Formats: sequence, C-alpha cells, structure tokens
Amino acid sequence: MDWTAKQTKLDTGTTAAIYRAAPSAAPKAIVHINHGMAEHAGRYGRFANALTKAGYAVIAHDHRGHGGTQHPQSSLGHFGPDGLDGVLADVTAVQKLAREQHPETQLITFGHSMGSIITLNHALRNPTASDAIACWNSGAEGGALLAVFRSILKFQKAFKGSDVPSGLAKTLTFDTWNKAFPPNRTDFDWLSRDDAEVDAYVADPLCGFPVTMGLWLSVTDGVKAGADDAQLAKLPATLPVHLVGGLKDPCTENGKAMQNLADRMTARGMSDVTLNLLPDTRHESLNEINRDETTADFIAWLDQRFGSR
Repeated sequence: MDWTAKQTKLDTGTTAAIYRAAPSAAPKAIVHINHGMAEHAGRYGRFANALTKAGYAVIAHDHRGHGGTQHPQSSLGHFGPDGLDGVLADVTAVQKLAREQHPETQLITFGHSMGSIITLNHALRNPTASDAIACWNSGAEGGALLAVFRSILKFQKAFKGSDVPSGLAKTLTFDTWNKAFPPNRTDFDWLSRDDAEVDAYVADPLCGFPVTMGLWLSVTDGVKAGADDAQLAKLPATLPVHLVGGLKDPCTENGKAMQNLADRMTARGMSDVTLNLLPDTRHESLNEINRDETTADFIAWLDQRFGSR
C-alpha cells in the first residue's frame, strides 16, 4: 500500500497534505483519520493498511500547523488566527473530497488524542456529517482544572502573543505525564511501551515539536465544548460511537476521561456507545505492543455496522 501525501488545495485556503488508500473492490465505508498534537498523518500507515485490507477506504490529512500541510497564516505548531474553526473547516473540505471519490459510501470520522477532540467537535457542529465517530485517547473533561489551564494560557497569550510556544503548558502536560513512568528513558515514554515506536517519534522532526499558546487554547476550546452536556445533546441518539482509552495513559487519567465521556453520552440517550479500556496501555494505542489486537477489535466493530453495506 502506498501511504504518501499529495498536496491538495482546499477551498478553505489550506494546501493540505492528504493521504489516501482504498481496497480494489468497492469499499464498505470510508474512515477519515484525524491525528494528534505534534505528530502527522504519515504515522498512520500501518493502521490504514489494516483498514484497507479489511475492505475500508481511508483518507487522512495533516492538520494546520502539522506535517506537510500549509496555510498562509499558520506555521509548525500553530493553527493560525482561525484556530479550531479553521481546522474543522479543513475536516469538512477533506470529507467532501472523500465522498466525491467514493459516492454513496458511509463515512466514519476517527480521531486520536487532539484528533479525538477535533472529531468530537466536528460532530457537534455537523451532527449528520459522519455515519459514526471514533474518539480515542482524549476525553472532554471540563471543571476547575480546565478553567485554570485556560486562564494560564490566556494570561501568557496577552503578554507574549498567540504564536509563541508555551513552555508552561508543556510542563503541565507532556512533562508531567512522562513522570508517571520512572526512570524515564526519553521525554516521551508516556506514549507507548514499545521502545522502537517511541524512538521513531523522537527521531521524527515532525513529531514532538513546540506547540503555541494559540494552538493549546484552540484545543481547549474543543475540550470545553465537548465537556458541555448541552453541546453533547446535539449528537444523534443513534450515532455509533467507538471510544478507546489506555488504563496507563496519564493524558486520560488512566482511562477515566474516556469512561466519563461514555457515561455522559449514554446519559444523553445515545444507544450505540462502545468503550474499550485497554489494560497496561499508554497513550498511543495504535503504536502500543497490543496494537494488532486493538486494531482488530476496531475493525470488528466497523464490520458489525458497515460490513454488509
């Protein structure tokens, strides 16, 4: 399978690095992958290959401020002045391309970490755009901690600007999460138990880069929206939702954030919410030592809902 990006001009003004793969026969459905913070869609080739072999078409793109995607007002680690709105507009544009390539084919929006927040917010703003959503490894926890974190970012932004990296945000998140796995071999041990995968991340110049205060604030805008039950009520009651969390992932409080999101969805009357909490698994489920089993479980979930279509 060829998993290389093609630069594509979107009607949003973004020149997006877009990856595509498809089976030889008509696909069962389309899976649109949304990557996480400080990484890129090129890292999802193994996942895309498994999906394609199972009969699914796959599309993925680098978000603004990431990978090979370019936008006149964004840079590496920075969404630009349009923030989350611009990122979500790009998602809509990419999905339009996917549906044009595979007309009358259902579409599942998948997101990991920051991509999970993007996926959820795209569904909140466009409740009928996806035939299912998969939100992995990032819940939508509000409350006092989120409010304090946002206040810190806004204070820093007022003095330094939105396009400046936030060292304090990194300290409060990535660095703090890594302390859960002493003695640290790298700064990113919290991502996976697979040393080779962590080393590949560290060696990749398009991974682990500094993220600006503007981008952090945009992501927390999405978290805040997802934490609002009134917003969550906009999702169709019958929308299939697939949630995954690692029980050793400090980003989700060891899976608690994913459990809370599942509970909130079911409390809103959603009838098809699946939660998979993975024992001993850290943040990057698709790059963990149990990744094949996790991927197979997701494909089985897809097949139950889209396999005969």
